[in-house]
Amino acid sequence: MNIALIAHDQKKNDLVQFVTAYQLIFAKHRLYATGTTGLRIQESTGLPITRFQSGPLGGDQEIGAMIAKNQMDVIFFFRDPLTAQPHEPDVSALLRLCDVYSIPLATNMGSAEMLIRGLDEGLLDWRNIARENGERDGE
Repeated sequence: MNIALIAHDQKKNDLVQFVTAYQLIFAKHRLYATGTTGLRIQESTGLPITRFQSGPLGGDQEIGAMIAKNQMDVIFFFRDPLTAQPHEPDVSALLRLCDVYSIPLATNMGSAEMLIRGLDEGLLDWRNIARENGERDGE
């Protein structure tokens, strides 16, 4: 599966700790991340990660393009709801694309725990079929 890893500045440590804790699961998949988040995860885990621009410089949009092409299967986006983000329209667009294309999305530690365990148990294997068929929700 193709997995995107994104975190706002105040949540980067949380995402690094999360990926480190579930490193054996993440190692079975292709990982993508926005700039600094990806670098920090790589440095902490040694996992190979395709890195895009940082979020404010277009990284969110690069991941959004993969979603629109049905090339992304799962998103872990640790958001900081207490800090205004200068690129909030990009964030909203990314969340909207997840809804349009039925991409599982975890925005905090609680939902991330559920999503990673479901991924490990094979509960998201339907994404393989959807990706191969080029499907999106409603098609």
